[in-house]
Amino acid sequence: MADTVSHARHHTSAVQRTFGSIANAVAREAGRPWVFSLALLIVIAWGVMGPVFNYSDTWQLVINTGTTIVTFLMVFLIQNSQNRDNAAIQVKLDELIRVGAGKNFFVGVEHLTEEEIERLRKMIEQRVKKGNNKEVGDIAVQVTRDAATRAAEEAS
Repeated sequence: MADTVSHARHHTSAVQRTFGSIANAVAREAGRPWVFSLALLIVIAWGVMGPVFNYSDTWQLVINTGTTIVTFLMVFLIQNSQNRDNAAIQVKLDELIRVGAGKNFFVGVEHLTEEEIERLRKMIEQRVKKGNNKEVGDIAVQVTRDAATRAAEEAS
């Protein structure tokens, strides 16, 4: 039973990391000039084809359906990317407030999964409430080291 739960958690985590990687890549590329140029080219090609298809309902349906699908998917991808970035920024800001100065071991936490960022945030809050401020940095280092090790293992 515990083995099944562990496997399910690992699978969910792998799915989340994969989705997160795809979401980041798409969100990053969607803002590039070449993507805008491609979209503009598609719209121009669609417009030029209007007379060929006598501006038919099907001709209009093509662009409406295409833009609706792209917009629908992009909303979720960009939102996922923004949620993780915002959570990571919050963790970093909490650390700045806690110590009054930045610590470099929080650099890169935006690359953690949503679950890892949330776990890090909860651990930091608990340590600060207990007055164990020195341990907070150790926790951040361990969490980011674990994530980096896992990423390296997956890459090989």
